[in-house]
Amino acid sequence: MSCRRIKHRVACLLAVICCGVALGQKATPCANCITLNKAQPPFRIFGNTYYVGTHGLSSILITSPAGHVLIDGDLPESAGLIAGNIRLLGFRIEDVKLIVNSHVHFDHAGGISDLQRRSGARVAASEWSAEVLRKGGVGRGDPQYGTLTPLAAVRKVSTFRDGESLKVGEITITPHLTPGHTPGGTSWTWKTCERSVCYDMVYADSLNPISAPGFRFTKSREYPHAIEDFEKSFAFFEATPCDVLITAHPEVSGFWDRLALREKGVKPDPFIDSGACHKLAESAREKLRQRVADEGKQ
Repeated sequence: MSCRRIKHRVACLLAVICCGVALGQKATPCANCITLNKAQPPFRIFGNTYYVGTHGLSSILITSPAGHVLIDGDLPESAGLIAGNIRLLGFRIEDVKLIVNSHVHFDHAGGISDLQRRSGARVAASEWSAEVLRKGGVGRGDPQYGTLTPLAAVRKVSTFRDGESLKVGEITITPHLTPGHTPGGTSWTWKTCERSVCYDMVYADSLNPISAPGFRFTKSREYPHAIEDFEKSFAFFEATPCDVLITAHPEVSGFWDRLALREKGVKPDPFIDSGACHKLAESAREKLRQRVADEGKQ
């Protein structure tokens, strides 16, 4: 069926994604999307920082009287859940002024086009990621190219420099290029306060060295500096101030276990762990070491 036969523009965009016709790329069925998109009640993490994502995919709202920042849009079908969670917290999706992203895979950026339409927000991304978002599809050089569902294109995507502060009202959020999982991967830092207590918040992009069949991190013409990029990303997480770690896939940082402990009244707050980022880097470095060893056996 052509898009001309679909009455609503949103339905057309979803048809492009599901049918895999964007840029001639074939979509790979998402076997676990139902699980990833499981509804999750929103809640305050600390201060003006809230979890508004699904149970399987993180999305973070940082609020201010002058407007809000949203990190990640999850799946295309997650947009309505995220917008609903924002409203459940007493905020408005229309007050989101900036949407940013960890990496441009359909399970973290798939909902951005819809969320931008609902909010009218500016979207900002790394140069490599911004190019993918503007065109839609999947970016060349992505280790998982050929196995991913293509993205719907996003309008008016701006770019930033590594370490450049982005501001919305009293919110200051800083992007840090942490490539490897994709060439444009980005992690985010900001401070969140309650009265006189402030914490360094980190939203970490994926550091998982997974790929499409045939791709080799140790020898890729499309992404020749993948190993070097991973090492730079590990170094960032080992050095950055990190009181509260949130990962794009919440289970990677033990997010739900920490929430369960908090709900039981465990003190101090289980989300506060200044060693979490270092542990993340250590675990990711070991996964890369194993992947490199496996490629050496091929």
